[in-house]
Amino acid sequence: MNAKELTTKTPDQLRDELVALKKEAFNLRFQQATGQLENTARMRAVRRDVARIKTVLSQKAAEAAAK
Repeated sequence: MNAKELTTKTPDQLRDELVALKKEAFNLRFQQATGQLENTARMRAVRRDVARIKTVLSQKAAEAAAK
């Protein structure tokens, strides 16, 4: 996922995706704790995707406040 894809989505879609990514991050942490995690790089990717979504949401909020 890249920032260009995220900027075209509505804030509601972004929030839904953020919730899904946070659930995935929780499940990945659980898998790591139990020793079942196979793809450790996915944890980093999910964290970065969460940060991207939060950044785009804050940018959209700043744009809305400026209008």
